[in-house]
Amino acid sequence: MATPFSYRATANGVVVIRRDGRVVTVLRGVRASEFLGKVASAPPDEQQLAMARATGNYRRGNERTASAHPRNRS
Repeated sequence: MATPFSYRATANGVVVIRRDGRVVTVLRGVRASEFLGKVASAPPDEQQLAMARATGNYRRGNERTASAHPRNRS
């Protein structure tokens, strides 16, 4: 499985989630601590799912069809 998402937790409790190297979202406070609790002992595929859900923009199920749209082709 490809790993497009990555995260980094800073010393002051902020979690930065990236997708393909670009910052997608920043979690602070309770959301950051809940996220870190979920991914701490999760396998890599569940970590990817947790990061996708935390971004809030990957729940629609249309990513596969959207990537085939002419506007999104590289």
